[in-house]
Amino acid sequence: MAKLTLIIVAVSYLLCSIPFGYLLVRLFRGQDVRQTGSGNIGATNVARTGSKGLAIATLLLDALKGYAAVAFAFCLAGSHSFNGEVPTSLYNPPSSSRTIFLLAALAAFCAILGHMFPVWLGFKGGKGVATAAGAFVALAPRAMLAALVLFAIVFAITRYVSLGSIVAAASFPLFVWWLNPAERTTLPILLLIAASSLLIIVRHKDNIRRLLAGTESRFR
Repeated sequence: MAKLTLIIVAVSYLLCSIPFGYLLVRLFRGQDVRQTGSGNIGATNVARTGSKGLAIATLLLDALKGYAAVAFAFCLAGSHSFNGEVPTSLYNPPSSSRTIFLLAALAAFCAILGHMFPVWLGFKGGKGVATAAGAFVALAPRAMLAALVLFAIVFAITRYVSLGSIVAAASFPLFVWWLNPAERTTLPILLLIAASSLLIIVRHKDNIRRLLAGTESRFR
């Protein structure tokens, strides 16, 4: 169990440490995205370099790496026999699914950490929204869909990407608790999911200050 956990933690962190926004802008525009706008390596700041195509690619790749980290955790944990039981499918594990989903929630948390604090960029990364979205889709798709709908509503009303992201992150643990089966909403699982959401909110601290001051930029 300890070896399995270590593998999932390491793979999730290292995979999601890949700074796609930085790499794409460096490769196709010869620029350092960290010298543009907010200095962030995420899709929103990549768009400020003048390339919407690279921004979309960054968004998709960042989400994909988060999804891949959690999917890997499901596959690896699901391939192990807990209490002699054999999983029937990726999302229909045996009665030991509490252990499997706990490891998947840990993978999501480490994936977000990897994007926010990438070893390849001196532990200075992005805010983790796209990576978290991908990880959460793999972890709890119905809850993530509800959070995305809430994001869309907040964004449509306010035109603040940051506010929509904060509200979606804050609501996600509640949606998981409401929509997921009991064996997937144990206290350790919910605590890991809540910690993941809290990381995203904390990384938006500057945006929160600007929102309160009325100086946050709206999406045009």
